[in-house]
Amino acid sequence: MKQYLKIDEWSIIEESFDPQTQEISESVFSIGNGYMGGRANFEEQYSGHSLQGSYMAGVYYPDKTRVGWWKNGYPEYFAKVLNSTNWIGINIELDGTPLDLAACTVSEFRRVLNMKEGTLSRSFTAATPEGKEVKVESIRIVSMVRHEIGAIRYSVQPLNFSGEITVTPYLDGDIKNKDSNYDEKFWNEVEKKAEPAGGHLTLKTKKLDFHVTSAYVYDILVNGEAAAAEAEAIEQEKYVGSKVTVPVQSGDQVVIYKYAANVTSRNYGLGQLVDAAKTALQGAREAGFVALLTEQAAAWGDKWKESDIIIEGDVSAQQAIRFNIFQLNQTYTGEDDRLNIGPKGFTGEKYGGSTYWDTEAYCVPFYLSTADSTIARNLLIYRYKHLEKAKENALKLGYKKGALYPMVTMNGEECHNEWEITFEEIHRNGAIAYAIYNYVNYTGDKAYLGQYGLEVLVEISRFWEERVHYVPHKDKYVMLGVTGPNEYENNVNNNWYTNRIAAWTMEYTLEALAYLQENEGTRYAELADKLELLESETAQWNEIIAKMYYPADEERGIFLQQDGFLDKEIIQVKDVLPENLPLNQKWSWDRILRSCFIKQADVLQGLYFLGDRYDLDTKKRNFDFYEPITVHESSLSPCIHAILACELGYKEKAYEMYLRTSRLDLDNYNNDTEDGCHTTSMAGTWMSVVHGFGGLRVLNDRLTLNPSNPGHWTSYSFKIMFRGSRLKVTVTDVQVTVMNETDVPASLTIHGKEYTVNGLSSVTADGSSVTV
Repeated sequence: MKQYLKIDEWSIIEESFDPQTQEISESVFSIGNGYMGGRANFEEQYSGHSLQGSYMAGVYYPDKTRVGWWKNGYPEYFAKVLNSTNWIGINIELDGTPLDLAACTVSEFRRVLNMKEGTLSRSFTAATPEGKEVKVESIRIVSMVRHEIGAIRYSVQPLNFSGEITVTPYLDGDIKNKDSNYDEKFWNEVEKKAEPAGGHLTLKTKKLDFHVTSAYVYDILVNGEAAAAEAEAIEQEKYVGSKVTVPVQSGDQVVIYKYAANVTSRNYGLGQLVDAAKTALQGAREAGFVALLTEQAAAWGDKWKESDIIIEGDVSAQQAIRFNIFQLNQTYTGEDDRLNIGPKGFTGEKYGGSTYWDTEAYCVPFYLSTADSTIARNLLIYRYKHLEKAKENALKLGYKKGALYPMVTMNGEECHNEWEITFEEIHRNGAIAYAIYNYVNYTGDKAYLGQYGLEVLVEISRFWEERVHYVPHKDKYVMLGVTGPNEYENNVNNNWYTNRIAAWTMEYTLEALAYLQENEGTRYAELADKLELLESETAQWNEIIAKMYYPADEERGIFLQQDGFLDKEIIQVKDVLPENLPLNQKWSWDRILRSCFIKQADVLQGLYFLGDRYDLDTKKRNFDFYEPITVHESSLSPCIHAILACELGYKEKAYEMYLRTSRLDLDNYNNDTEDGCHTTSMAGTWMSVVHGFGGLRVLNDRLTLNPSNPGHWTSYSFKIMFRGSRLKVTVTDVQVTVMNETDVPASLTIHGKEYTVNGLSSVTADGSSVTV
């Protein structure tokens, strides 16, 4: 772990250029707007190590699965979010020598991600091998207001020479993905047009026929006046550019404004793409760069009004939580229910950019509390629209009924090709069911059950019914051959969490059925007919619930992660030599699988989800046993442990886990940030504050708070939206204050006492039990 970024409340700052950390910085400084985004690649040419990344939401490629030994049921492809046209490019030549920081002497380098206003800026002084020195400043946005627009202001100032500066703004579609099979490229050119004042380029994917049109225009000024030089239009394969050479004197300032539009066939007809791009481009250019910056700052101001968390007395913690919130807000806006959240967002292409169970388990709570409820609802509707595909997935694996949602997907089909994940990590079905419960419980929108939710719940319950089997000599139902959330164990029997979430899903499905039958009888009858629901099914679910087998160790008073877990040699992580960590980069897979070490919360994941079903002593015994043998080598792990540690009063462990989840990418904890940030786990970071230190729960339709101060902070505050109210919760060592920023009254419970917060007013609760 190398901490090279400066600590600042509102910005991520890098103050020197180090080629060794360039790819990490490209991830951390990424920007996006939910529609498109990209890594913080340089605008000018860079010949050093770099991972090019410009991504369009929802545009992907079914890269053919290649394995050494094909197994029946394997997906035909692995979906990849595609690296799309590089729209940021502005090459610079100084008297014919390319400006390339890999070949220059660089000083005064500074890169800043301004999270408050949504801008990426960079400045540096560079000297070419010939000794010609320039000062460069750039600022870039991906517009939160005009989702198809990106814009750049780039200035070059010669410091010790007079001569010529050549500027070439361009679009380059001749790109590839880092993890493509055999270095294949996935795009074909459809059309292009380069003109002196700009150009456009249309590409289409070799499969699925996604079309993307990118267009650009630019302005060049010298000392504030429009450059008089003529431009040369350049056309090459999958490339258009405009080359302009201007004479300069030492001290002159050359400024390039580049505006780019990116549109896709997901939103326009094929014959409309070029006109759509040009229309968007014209509007952006007419507004001008300063107006675009003003719009951007205002849009981000609105975002922060809804989702900011303020931490007093710990700048490192403050910077970290804002970085996580910033990345979440620029990754998913909820305006398009065809989209979901990839594990890397717009920061990289690892994991294919596809949808995992991360969304339901970690991201839904963030959007429930920080945005209008339709945003989280759209995440659920995404899965509802894939229900038929989920049923097909189960059928492909030999099941007669029910739905198995994919581990990895773009369109509802399974596209993950690791056997122990694709076929065994079926607990993901439970996360999707839990998200329905979480949404309905939080919002009170029980109408969702009849509209969408019940169909999903019934089909998942049908899958669980077929996946378990009855063992007469135990008089129990068991589930064999699974992989739990702890992926450092494969093909185990009776993973406690999987068995528990399966039984819980059936319980909740039965509750939903009963609710609809009592309150929406007509809709219940329609759904019962549509689903061909039988009384024998619900009777079978009740029997499975009553007789589900849960491995346990009575002596320790803990739930066993799976059958035979205690046959392993139990060694705590603190006793592992540091040079052996992280295990996934140092040990063989065989050694990992035979060890007791846990990748991420497994039993504890269940105790978090179903926390109202277990007392503190049960949680404490299980936490005390499992956390010391957990290596937290999944980004999804520390946040769950932070939340449970808060509940148990383990303030130092809670704070340790908070820092680990919140600064995971900023400090490169797992030595993998260069592949992209861990976007979905960032929602878990938010949870560690709001659900952990804030103690937020919704019980019996009532918002409850049990805040605690970790002891490292003077105070902290967070905002939550709940059933029409937006509440700002402020916690100090001595009191809890809840301010209602809307005119909708809110009822809540704080430390066991009931309060009503009227519109535009506040309540203060006694803080005698606030500090852990």
